[in-house]
Amino acid sequence: QLQLVESVGGLVQPGGSLRLSCSASGFTLDYYAIGWFRQAPGKVREGVSCISSSGLSTRYADSVKGRFSISRDNAKNTVYLQMNSLKPEDTAVYYCGAFLGSSIVLVATEADEYDYWGQGTQVTVSS
Repeated sequence: QLQLVESVGGLVQPGGSLRLSCSASGFTLDYYAIGWFRQAPGKVREGVSCISSSGLSTRYADSVKGRFSISRDNAKNTVYLQMNSLKPEDTAVYYCGAFLGSSIVLVATEADEYDYWGQGTQVTVSS
Protein backbone atom coordinates (compact mmCIF):
# COMPACT_ATOMS: atom_id res chain seq x y z
CA GLN A 1 0.00 0.00 0.00
CA LEU A 2 1.34 3.38 -0.98
CA GLN A 3 1.71 5.76 1.93
CA LEU A 4 3.22 9.15 2.50
CA VAL A 5 4.31 10.13 5.98
CA GLU A 6 5.04 13.68 7.08
CA SER A 7 7.38 14.41 9.93
CA VAL A 8 6.02 15.85 13.13
CA GLY A 9 5.45 19.61 12.95
CA GLY A 10 5.31 21.67 16.07
CA LEU A 11 5.10 25.03 17.74
CA VAL A 12 7.52 27.66 16.49
CA GLN A 13 7.94 31.29 17.41
CA PRO A 14 7.49 33.93 14.73
CA GLY A 15 10.70 34.33 12.81
CA GLY A 16 11.73 30.78 13.58
CA SER A 17 12.45 27.85 11.30
CA LEU A 18 11.18 24.35 10.87
CA ARG A 19 11.92 21.58 8.39
CA LEU A 20 9.21 19.15 7.37
CA SER A 21 9.92 15.90 5.64
CA CYS A 22 7.74 13.66 3.52
CA SER A 23 8.74 10.02 3.24
CA ALA A 24 7.26 7.17 1.27
CA SER A 25 6.31 3.74 2.46
CA GLY A 26 5.75 0.95 0.00
CA PHE A 27 7.08 2.72 -3.08
CA THR A 28 9.95 4.80 -4.32
CA LEU A 29 9.46 8.50 -4.85
CA ASP A 30 11.94 8.63 -7.72
CA TYR A 31 9.27 9.02 -10.41
CA TYR A 32 6.81 11.10 -8.41
CA ALA A 33 6.37 14.82 -8.29
CA ILE A 34 5.73 16.00 -4.75
CA GLY A 35 3.74 18.93 -3.50
CA TRP A 36 3.27 20.52 -0.12
CA PHE A 37 -0.13 21.95 0.71
CA ARG A 38 -1.57 23.47 3.83
CA GLN A 39 -4.98 24.06 5.31
CA ALA A 40 -5.77 26.52 8.04
CA PRO A 41 -9.02 26.33 10.04
CA GLY A 42 -11.92 27.60 7.99
CA LYS A 43 -9.85 27.92 4.83
CA VAL A 44 -9.44 25.83 1.72
CA ARG A 45 -6.34 23.76 1.16
CA GLU A 46 -3.72 25.81 -0.64
CA GLY A 47 -0.58 24.87 -2.49
CA VAL A 48 2.67 25.86 -0.82
CA SER A 49 5.38 24.37 -2.99
CA CYS A 50 6.03 21.53 -5.38
CA ILE A 51 8.99 19.77 -6.93
CA SER A 52 9.32 17.58 -10.00
CA SER A 53 10.54 13.99 -9.82
CA SER A 54 14.00 15.04 -10.98
CA GLY A 55 14.14 18.03 -8.67
CA LEU A 56 14.84 20.27 -11.65
CA SER A 57 11.55 22.15 -11.41
CA THR A 58 10.08 23.80 -8.34
CA ARG A 59 7.22 26.19 -7.66
CA TYR A 60 6.32 28.31 -4.65
CA ALA A 61 3.24 30.17 -3.59
CA ASP A 62 3.79 33.92 -3.53
CA SER A 63 3.14 33.94 0.21
CA VAL A 64 6.18 31.74 0.91
CA LYS A 65 8.65 32.77 -1.78
CA GLY A 66 12.01 33.65 -0.34
CA ARG A 67 11.16 31.97 2.96
CA PHE A 68 10.44 28.34 2.12
CA SER A 69 12.60 25.94 0.16
CA ILE A 70 11.66 22.52 -1.21
CA SER A 71 14.20 19.82 -1.95
CA ARG A 72 14.39 16.10 -2.39
CA ASP A 73 16.80 13.30 -1.66
CA ASN A 74 15.72 10.35 -3.75
CA ALA A 75 18.38 8.17 -2.18
CA LYS A 76 16.56 8.65 1.13
CA ASN A 77 13.14 8.53 -0.51
CA THR A 78 12.33 11.83 1.15
CA VAL A 79 11.23 15.33 0.20
CA TYR A 80 11.88 18.28 2.49
CA LEU A 81 10.22 21.63 3.07
CA GLN A 82 12.52 24.06 4.84
CA MET A 83 10.49 26.86 6.35
CA ASN A 84 12.28 29.99 7.53
CA SER A 85 11.09 33.34 8.84
CA LEU A 86 7.84 31.75 9.87
CA LYS A 87 4.81 33.95 10.41
CA PRO A 88 1.61 33.37 12.38
CA GLU A 89 -0.26 33.15 9.07
CA ASP A 90 1.80 30.05 8.23
CA THR A 91 -0.10 28.19 10.93
CA ALA A 92 -1.90 25.28 9.32
CA VAL A 93 -1.95 21.54 8.84
CA TYR A 94 0.65 20.73 6.23
CA TYR A 95 0.19 17.85 3.81
CA CYS A 96 2.45 16.31 1.23
CA GLY A 97 1.05 14.80 -1.92
CA ALA A 98 2.48 12.77 -4.77
CA PHE A 99 1.61 12.08 -8.38
CA LEU A 100 3.36 10.05 -11.04
CA GLY A 101 4.93 12.59 -13.35
CA SER A 102 4.92 11.99 -17.10
CA SER A 103 7.95 14.22 -17.34
CA ILE A 104 10.92 14.63 -15.04
CA VAL A 105 10.26 18.37 -14.91
CA LEU A 106 6.49 18.21 -14.45
CA VAL A 107 5.01 19.90 -11.40
CA ALA A 108 1.45 20.62 -10.34
CA THR A 109 0.06 23.34 -8.13
CA GLU A 110 -3.52 22.03 -7.88
CA ALA A 111 -4.42 19.50 -5.22
CA ASP A 112 -6.61 17.46 -7.56
CA GLU A 113 -3.55 16.57 -9.64
CA TYR A 114 -2.19 14.52 -6.75
CA ASP A 115 -2.99 10.86 -6.23
CA TYR A 116 -1.51 10.12 -2.83
CA TRP A 117 -1.52 12.09 0.39
CA GLY A 118 0.03 12.01 3.81
CA GLN A 119 -1.99 12.33 6.99
CA GLY A 120 -0.93 15.91 7.64
CA THR A 121 1.11 17.54 10.36
CA GLN A 122 0.28 20.58 12.45
CA VAL A 123 2.52 23.62 12.30
CA THR A 124 1.72 26.43 14.71
CA VAL A 125 3.56 29.74 14.63
CA SER A 126 2.93 31.69 17.79
CA SER A 127 4.72 33.52 20.54
